[in-house]
Formats: sequence, C-alpha cells, structure tokens
Amino acid sequence: MPNNKQENIYEAAMQLFVERGYDGTTVPMIANRAKVGAGTIYRYFENKESLVNSLFVKCVLRFSEAIKLDFPSKSNIREQFSYIFNRLFEFARHNVNAFLFFNSHHKGYYLDENSKRTFKEFLEFFISVIEDGKENGFIRQLPSPALIAIVYEPVVMLVQMMETGELTYSPDLVKELEDSFWNAIRII
Repeated sequence: MPNNKQENIYEAAMQLFVERGYDGTTVPMIANRAKVGAGTIYRYFENKESLVNSLFVKCVLRFSEAIKLDFPSKSNIREQFSYIFNRLFEFARHNVNAFLFFNSHHKGYYLDENSKRTFKEFLEFFISVIEDGKENGFIRQLPSPALIAIVYEPVVMLVQMMETGELTYSPDLVKELEDSFWNAIRII
C-alpha cells in the first residue's frame, strides 16, 4: 500500500499534469508541490514517464471500478446508460483532477503498453454495453467509438466547465444532460 509521501507525489503530479500537461511538468515542480525532495520521487519512480504511467493506470482503474460497482447488468439499456452516466458524473465531481488527468492524457506519446492496455480494457466495457444496445435495437447503428465520442467527450468538457465555474452542477442539470445524450444515441 502506498505511503503518504507517495500519495502526495501522486496528487502533486496529477495536479500539475492537469494544469501544465506532461511536457510542461518537471520532476522538481512535482517535488516542490508534494513538499518532498526530488530524490524522494526517484525512490518511488524511475523517472517522470514511470510516474505518469503509474498515475494513469491508478486513475483509470479507480474510475473503472466506480463505473462497474453494482452495475445493473440485468437491467435494460436505458437504465444501464443512466447508471453509467450518473456514476461518471459522480466520479468526476469527487475526483475532478483524476478524471481530467486521464482524459487529457489517454493519447499521450509517453504512455507505456500497460497504460494503453488498461485504457483499452476500460473502453471495452463501454463498447460492450453499446454493442448490446445496438444488437437489441435501442442504440443507433453507428460505430461504437463514434457513439462514445457523442456522449463522453462533451461530458469531459462539461466537467471542465463546472470546475472553472462556467456551469454550476445540479442534479436537475445532470438529469437534463443525461436525457439529451441518451436522445443523441438512441434509435428514435
């Protein structure tokens, strides 16, 4: 189990990677934000790339677990969509830096094979739900990546807008957004 110094390093790195990106963040910046010496970071991580990959996998797995926890696999596709959508927003609201971090870094050139595989497995869950909805005649016959983009990418933007204060979170807003996104992908 990680200790407090390692958790502080993770948190500082995540904040900086969200604020400045991978290339704009240095190990001394992370050390300064985490209130540790740069040498301490190298006790836990070989280099910045191993840190970003470790953090990326950690964040994706936390998000994946939050989405899959008590997933209503026996429910209809509309209820599953609602469940995923609401779990997604709850995770993002309570873990905004983690959510923004892995969503802004999932195509990074610095990601290793483990990070790429973890993200791919995470997406496969969404794709399986979408494919089931398509097979049963509830979701449009568009490529699954396009359907994910229609719903997921705007959610990332909405979370960013809530984080900056451009939008104010409310359960009513999330319900209206859920209905709008469902209408965008369902067969009418």
